[in-house]
This record gives sequence, structure tokens and C-alpha cells, in this order.
Amino acid sequence: MSKPNLPDNIDILLDKYFKDLSGEKPKGVYDMVIHSVEKPLLLYIMNLAEGNQSKAADILGLNRNTLRKKLQLHKIEI
Repeated sequence: MSKPNLPDNIDILLDKYFKDLSGEKPKGVYDMVIHSVEKPLLLYIMNLAEGNQSKAADILGLNRNTLRKKLQLHKIEI
């Protein structure tokens, strides 16, 4: 059995999204996908880092201030 592959799962979800549009013109797909994925990712990593923003920023490869702004944007309180 192979491990789940994130890009393959995204492809599956995007296929479903576009099929469910029923002919409507898609708009803002990039922002929708990034916003949908970013919050659960931040929550997961903050949990993994036990609330330590410096550690989480390092895991994510982000500057700590950038991480802090993203946490505020998604209304994630630590």
C-alpha cells in the first residue's frame, strides 16, 4: 500500500470542485485553495511545535513575523 500523496489528493479535490461548478465560471481559485489549506496547516504545525512560534516558523521555513501575521489573518490565537 502506498502512502497518501498530497498533490494527488489536491488534484482529486480540485477535480471535484470544478465538476461541482456546473458550468459556473471559476473565480479566485488560487486564493481559495491557499486560504483553505493554510489555516489547517498552521494549526497542525503550531500544535506540533507546542505553541512555540519560533519553532513553528522554522518548521514552515517562514520568518517568525510572517508566521505571526498569518496566525492573525486566520484568527489563530496561541
